[in-house]
Amino acid sequence: MERLQKVMANYGVASRRKCEKIIEEGRVKVNGVIITEMGIKVSPEDKIEVDGQLISGRPKQKYYLLNKPVGYVTTADDPQGRKTVLDLISKNERVFPVGRLDIMTSGLLLITNDGDLAFKLTHPSFTVEKTYKVTINKDMEEKEVDLLEKGVPLEDGMTAPAKAHKAKSSKGSCEIILTIHEGKNRQVRRMISYFGYKVISLERIKYSFLNLDGVKVGNYRELHREEIAKLYNLAKKIT
Repeated sequence: MERLQKVMANYGVASRRKCEKIIEEGRVKVNGVIITEMGIKVSPEDKIEVDGQLISGRPKQKYYLLNKPVGYVTTADDPQGRKTVLDLISKNERVFPVGRLDIMTSGLLLITNDGDLAFKLTHPSFTVEKTYKVTINKDMEEKEVDLLEKGVPLEDGMTAPAKAHKAKSSKGSCEIILTIHEGKNRQVRRMISYFGYKVISLERIKYSFLNLDGVKVGNYRELHREEIAKLYNLAKKIT
């Protein structure tokens, strides 16, 4: 017996958190009964329907690394009709993004239908290094780069120690490589804004051991078996 939202995620319906929302919205039936409460456990013999569609036969698990362009929202669908990252994936794929990059941020994004791994990688207690290339509107002072590394006070608390260095600099702009391991909302942009600078462009170039080598903007590739195993190993402490 497993929790309903976990089973739904394993069938590729959506991430585990999204599945919880789908249940709360009354869109799920188990053996013909609408379920809206968390904690319900189901067995392989139970009949599960989502939006009137029976889910069965666990799909083949897919794992993709996408180089997200600017202008795409990181959701499976968008009420405002904007382009989503799934528009870049084959229409026959039933997958979803792991975590978020805001619409004006480009770079490395994981896409999967493995709800269990997605849950682990986005769990608040999971920490992994994420590296960003940030271009700002003028040269940043070295003492401010040092403060980026030590921690910046934001509205929702002090950021954890990070890694930062200037890759390029001039009077009109500055390129900073910043590595963090937290997941605060729009964290990198807010860290830069704290010093009064404007972000011209923001790109995630690494996620732990994964990078964008060989993947052009707007394209994606499948993760190798060894890479999937490494991700699970990183997240193995999350239940």
